[in-house]
Order: sequence, then structure tokens, then C-alpha cells
Amino acid sequence: MNELRIERLTREAFAPFGDVIELAGARHYPINGGNTERYHDLARVEVGRGHALLNLFRGQPRPLPFEVKMLERHPLGSQAFVPLADTPYLVVVAPAGELDVRGMRAFVTSGWQGVNYAAGVWHHPLLALRRVSDFIVVDRGGEGANCDEQDLPQTWWLTEAALERALAG
Repeated sequence: MNELRIERLTREAFAPFGDVIELAGARHYPINGGNTERYHDLARVEVGRGHALLNLFRGQPRPLPFEVKMLERHPLGSQAFVPLADTPYLVVVAPAGELDVRGMRAFVTSGWQGVNYAAGVWHHPLLALRRVSDFIVVDRGGEGANCDEQDLPQTWWLTEAALERALAG
């Protein structure tokens, strides 16, 4: 069985794939007479010649073990997921370009962390854990095909044991 190692999501580890959207370590400053703290420029939203779409996704929980059989990418723009609750979820990515499973990585979020997949980065569709989870999703709208899907040459597994190891480490 090909088990994907799951690691905790950090800005440094995720940098080759896009941005981690979180408050920790973000530039921020007070606005509105000091009543509001602005966390500024958290992700690079790419829409090319399109326009930004603001969506709400409601993800059903995926039970573990889970088979990772395919990945998708958005070649014309980025895609950002911002959770609306403090519930960890899984992220599976592979570098942009021709799909190469040797570069595939899996991450578990701390709950409030969001991700912004850079244009062309391969990723698995939403992988909510343990409960129905809502996300604000910002991506590209407009002309042109902006979603490629590709089956993997073999199945990879996300397991409860790999998740527990990541959470314990």
C-alpha cells in the first residue's frame, strides 16, 4: 500500500505550492480608529485575464483511510480556501508542470489555516475531516478551461495512523 506521509502545514513547507493563509507571522496593523486589526496581503490571488470569484464550498467529511486516485490543477489562476471554523482538514499537492507523484505531499492544517494553491499546482479536491466544513473559496472566473484533472498511475492512501503521527509530531 502506498501511504502518503502527512505533515503539519507550515508556510515554509507549503511555499513551493502557494501560500498558507494564517494570522501567525502575518503583517498587520490597526485600522478604523484602532477598532480593527488588518492582517494584510495574506495570499497572492492570480486571476490572469479573468475575474475573481468569491464562493462558499461546503465539504463533506472524508473518512480515513482515503484513496487518493486523482489530482486537479487550475492553470489560469490560483485557488484559495479559507475555513470558516477551527476544524483541521487535509491538503494533498504536487508541483506545477507535468504531474510527478514523486513530488506529492500531504499536509494537515491547524484548523484556522487556509491555503492558496498557485496557478498550475496539482492538488486534491477538498478533504474535510470529521465534520461538514465550510470554506470561502477565491478563484478565477472567465473564459478558458481552468480545471485539468488527471488520474494517478497508482492509488495513494491517507490513513488515520499517518494523521496521528503528524498531529503528535
